[in-house]
Amino acid sequence: MSCIVKSMMMKDRGKLVIWPAYIDKTKSRKDGRIVSRKTSVESPTIKEINKAAAKLGMNPEVEADKAYPRSWWEDKGRVLIDNTAPKTHHCRRICSAIKEMRS
Repeated sequence: MSCIVKSMMMKDRGKLVIWPAYIDKTKSRKDGRIVSRKTSVESPTIKEINKAAAKLGMNPEVEADKAYPRSWWEDKGRVLIDNTAPKTHHCRRICSAIKEMRS
């Protein structure tokens, strides 16, 4: 294994990837949404996700140049957060924080 691949793997250890599609109300489950429509938010940005995750103490890291594999043509980015609970739990908390920030 090359040093570059190994260092990339080590960077992501202990982190969860949160793509905007996971919490986007306009997306279907097939398109990647992992929380209910009731819980999700409409068209979240990585800036909103980053701000909400920081507010919740999840130590977010933004990777703006990444594209979600199911919609590879859109460079919406992703946010890495600490892996302290299941991904759906974190996504629900992030949705709640975004709704609170928007209101």
